[in-house]
Amino acid sequence: MIEYIVTENIDGRILVRAADMLRNGKIIALPTDTSWAAVCSHKSKEGIKRLRNISGERDERHFTLLCSDISQFCEFCRIDNSRFRLLKRLSPGPYVFILDTLLGVEKSLGLRRNELGVRISSHPVPQALIKSLGCPLYSITAKKTMLSSGHPKQAPHPGGNETLSIDEDDLFEQGCELEDIAGIDLILDSGEDLPLTLSTILDMTDSEIKIIRSGSGPWPV
Repeated sequence: MIEYIVTENIDGRILVRAADMLRNGKIIALPTDTSWAAVCSHKSKEGIKRLRNISGERDERHFTLLCSDISQFCEFCRIDNSRFRLLKRLSPGPYVFILDTLLGVEKSLGLRRNELGVRISSHPVPQALIKSLGCPLYSITAKKTMLSSGHPKQAPHPGGNETLSIDEDDLFEQGCELEDIAGIDLILDSGEDLPLTLSTILDMTDSEIKIIRSGSGPWPV
C-alpha cells in the first residue's frame, strides 16, 4: 500500500496510522536524505524480526537506528564530549555513526556486538514519523536484492568492512519501485526521485575515528 504525502505538509492522519502500524510490528518504506529505507519500531521485536527477514541480512552492522535528535543517541550509546561535538556538527545529515552501546542495549535490539549505528536524517519524513511514533526507527537501506524470494546470501568480501558496501545500481529511485518487496506493509511516497547515494559510515568506537564507507557525507570535515 502506498500513501502519497506532501513533504512540506505531511498529513497528520497518515503519520498516526503509520505509527500505529509500526507499534504492531509492521514495516514501512520511506525516503531519507540519501536513498529509500525500510523501517520498523525499535521497540517491536516482531518488527525487527520481520525487517531482518525482508532484508536477508544477518549482520546487524547493516541496520541503523534512525533518531530525531542527539539526545536519543544518548539513550543507547556512550558519548563523550568530543564525540558529542562532532555528532552535533554533522547531524542531521548523510552520516551513520557507529558508537559503543550502553549496558542492556544489545539485548533489547538482539545485537551480537556492543556497538550500534545511529543516524539523524535531514529528510522531513523520517523526522515526522519518529516524532509521531515517540521513539527511534530501526532501519535498513532498501535494496533491489530484497525483490528476490529467498534473499540469496551474498558471498562475503575479504576484509570485513567491505561487506557494508552497496552497489548504487541496487538502490531505488522512486517509492513505487518498492511495491514488489514482499513484507513491506506501507510506502510513504513523497513523489520525489531520490539520489542513488549512500550515507557515510564513521566508526567512533575507538580513539581514532575510522571511515567504514564513503558516501555523500564528506570526510574528513
